[in-house]
Amino acid sequence: MLSSSCDVQTASSLGAALKNPPVAAVPVWECRTAPAGTEALVAQNKNLALLDCDLPRPASNTLLKNKLMVLCFGFPLSIFFIVINEFCERFSYYGMKAVLTLYFTRFLLWGDNFATAIYHAFVALCYLTPILGAIIADSWLGKFKTILYLSIVYAIGQVVLSVGSISDLTDQNQDGSPDHIAVNVALSMIGLILIALGTGGIKPCVSAFGGDQFEDDQEKQRSTFFSLFYLSINAGSLLSTLVTPTIRASECGIHTKQECYPLAFGVPAILMAVALVVFIIGSKMYKKVKPQGNIMLEVSKCVGFAIKNRFRHRSKEFPKREHWLDWASEKYDKRLIAQTKMVLRVLFLYIPLPMFWAVFDQQVSRNYIKGGFQIQPDQMQIVNPILIVIMVPVVDSLVYPLIKKCKLNFTALKKMTVGMFLASMAFVASALVQVQIDKTYPVFPAAGQTQIKLINLGAVAATVQFQPQLQNVTVAPNEAVSKECLNCAHSLLLFLTWYLNFQCVKDKLSINYFEDVAPNTVHMAWQIPQYFLLTCAEVLFSVSGLEFSYSQAPSNMKSVLQAGWLLTVAVGNIIVLIVTGASTIKEQWAEYVLFAALLLAVCIIFAIMASFYTYIDPNEIEAQLSEEEKEKEKKDQDDNEKAAEADSRM
Repeated sequence: MLSSSCDVQTASSLGAALKNPPVAAVPVWECRTAPAGTEALVAQNKNLALLDCDLPRPASNTLLKNKLMVLCFGFPLSIFFIVINEFCERFSYYGMKAVLTLYFTRFLLWGDNFATAIYHAFVALCYLTPILGAIIADSWLGKFKTILYLSIVYAIGQVVLSVGSISDLTDQNQDGSPDHIAVNVALSMIGLILIALGTGGIKPCVSAFGGDQFEDDQEKQRSTFFSLFYLSINAGSLLSTLVTPTIRASECGIHTKQECYPLAFGVPAILMAVALVVFIIGSKMYKKVKPQGNIMLEVSKCVGFAIKNRFRHRSKEFPKREHWLDWASEKYDKRLIAQTKMVLRVLFLYIPLPMFWAVFDQQVSRNYIKGGFQIQPDQMQIVNPILIVIMVPVVDSLVYPLIKKCKLNFTALKKMTVGMFLASMAFVASALVQVQIDKTYPVFPAAGQTQIKLINLGAVAATVQFQPQLQNVTVAPNEAVSKECLNCAHSLLLFLTWYLNFQCVKDKLSINYFEDVAPNTVHMAWQIPQYFLLTCAEVLFSVSGLEFSYSQAPSNMKSVLQAGWLLTVAVGNIIVLIVTGASTIKEQWAEYVLFAALLLAVCIIFAIMASFYTYIDPNEIEAQLSEEEKEKEKKDQDDNEKAAEADSRM
């Protein structure tokens, strides 16, 4: 006869048989009521080792197969499908985004300002829709179905955008230009809206869904997963930023050859389809947490009732309560109040975080971190993901273990604080480089002044006489002289970077080269410290933020907090628009210092806030609440039975 409980175990390497389980074997599935026919199923599957099991009630063999967790290198095999899915999805997103601005200006022929406005509106929408995706996942469909359905929407959007970029679609006269550009614009906008809904909707769900695959005692593996997850994001970004601009630069077309936007958008569409297929393949291995109703609505009602009830009982005759949310206890249960407290404590810490993204996103939107160098955008976009791909494994496998050996408690909030500090130092480094670059610039006329530059390419000195109130100017051979005057009648300002003087002397051509504005002499390598500091900041801040958001969230609001984390990115971009729009600073280095100072101040505020934060284990708290609820139910049941017994005696 089989005993009352069993462990079904699998070897740590995938596919290894486990006839005699070793001492280090990891239990991955516990069956309290194994289904009928289990013995026959185990006999067919050499990867399972069935210890004594009691089979008290029948169930299907499919249940046993679905409940089995397979480990690979100590991780659930399911997370590798999630990481690959994320890599393909990020390749799709960043590949499309890398050529989007050029598509607006060169294909749709929009002006720079309008194209920039539409681009930022699209990015903002991508970071606002995570709230919608999180609500759908945690309240209605669950994370798996939300990712699945919105990925389909995402892939359709990529296809629509690719089709909309085909010039031959409405090119009836075959001249290479669309005859009805409105059709291409309409398809492009529909595609971008679908992409924003898809990528934004799945953003908070994928990382939270990956965290769900781990057991409570796999905290270390979960932490490593978030590093791998972020690594896959940047690996996809790196490859796509290299590939899609190259595809765009190639020529294609049916009637005329021109920049190949259909293929540049088509490749990301294919990768999104691959991401969807990979995600579906792993569906039977996933651990799927069921949604628990419209939790966001319940939380909102709970907060509103607590505020209203506290206001009603604001007089001193009512005793104070431990937390202001406890004023909702008259209407809502302890579990919901406790979960709401967890979420609000984390959201409170999020308040200073947008400033980090306001600084970090400058490297793409306004090229701050380039330090004034004239470099192609496609070249500079790959620097950050390259460093990320290098730094994430180094930090995760070398730096963190060394810190742990030094017995330093380097918590997630401390990592985020250090990351913010390093980001501010990156902008200090950028300001220092910019100061050196500014020294190589020519002197331009100030407001209200006119500047005339005289260049003598002759062999003898030349004298130029201006108005009587100005002195004569003598210019030596092959030299240039600038002359400024205040409120002059002159309105001409002419600058050339170099000049060539051709002379024929005795049937020989003489060419004199004169350089007016010399290129700056600051080496491009001085950008490396800025990017290195910013990359270290991103690794410490972003990876730790993802992990912290998941670990401190209640089980029914994992995606909601991930969405809250992503919302800080959107707010950060809004801060950039406000600060740069209101700023009257002329010098670029001074603007760098401004952002560095703001981030340093926010870093100090965040460090103070983090020092008062107490880490919790949401699973443990929820387990305690469950026990209390069970005890209360049992007590109520006993009281009812006693009351019924008393009534029967009467």
